[in-house]
Amino acid sequence: MSKDLEKIDELIKEALGKEEAKFYDELEEQNLFGKIGETFRGKTGWLVIFMNVMNLIFLVLFVYCLVQFFNVSETNELIKWTAAGIICWSFMAFIKLYVWMQMDKNDILRELKRLELQVSVLTGKQKDPN
Repeated sequence: MSKDLEKIDELIKEALGKEEAKFYDELEEQNLFGKIGETFRGKTGWLVIFMNVMNLIFLVLFVYCLVQFFNVSETNELIKWTAAGIICWSFMAFIKLYVWMQMDKNDILRELKRLELQVSVLTGKQKDPN
């Protein structure tokens, strides 16, 4: 399967011009750190930065709740600090899910661009009788 994909990629690169081949190479699969870095670019990059700042704030609040939980002895106070800690932890989880969904969206968009490029190459070959 891998060799078939490499053959297809080579055929597409041969059919493309230099600029299009460079664009096609930029659409390659990224590693995890590349995907995370890509979420900070684009139209919603500011939102991802804000979400990460909020994530750090909720982490500090969670640690504070954890420390307070171990310092109190009354049951009512234990319940309050536990609930506050669970809320902080939940917000942190939701923020991480948002970032992972953005990474997945970027992967899907990249694959759609690759498909569009492949379709345009194939339609160009069909029109050209050579």
